Amino acid sequence: MSVISTDDILNGYINGIFPMAEADGSIYWYSPNPRAIIPIETYKPSKSLRPVLNKKYFEIKVNADFEGVMRGCSGPRTTEQGTWISEEIIASYTALHELGYAHSVEAYRSDKLVGGLYGVSINGVFFGESMFSRESNASKVAFHYLIQLLRLNRFALLDTQFINDNVLRYGAIEIPREDYLDRLKGALKLKRRFNASVLEDIL
Repeated sequence: MSVISTDDILNGYINGIFPMAEADGSIYWYSPNPRAIIPIETYKPSKSLRPVLNKKYFEIKVNADFEGVMRGCSGPRTTEQGTWISEEIIASYTALHELGYAHSVEAYRSDKLVGGLYGVSINGVFFGESMFSRESNASKVAFHYLIQLLRLNRFALLDTQFINDNVLRYGAIEIPREDYLDRLKGALKLKRRFNASVLEDIL
């Protein structure tokens, strides 16, 4: 197994590129043009999600089962062929998590992990990677609390790489790659930390 070094992953993100595995296991680096981002300040939960949030249907945890979230995200999708999250990718990002750069937001019900998301945090940027749901609304609730966490910690940029129907529901937009790189450069100068304790008063 050829694990990508944590330094390579971090340097990639800092320079606007990220790795994905192909079906044959080969790992390639991507820098989409245009690039998809989700404006942190304009996100609003959908009307249908608000009752779920108010009832606290799911228990939300941060970084309690990072690898479990990655494996949930690597599972088969009804709308996609294969997965870009290989065993090599899981090993590399789990190592990044152990260094404090990769994070997961998780939704539980009856103490069972039923949805979540993960990504990488560097200074004022959160690089969203993937999400999954085993129950309706689980990943949507996890994303809602990711946004709250990013707002409370004053993050400036949420990268979501490619545009698709899933990220569109959260308010994703496309911007030219050069614009993205400019925003990335500015956000990386901000000294921010992915501090989950800020959620304690709202969970």
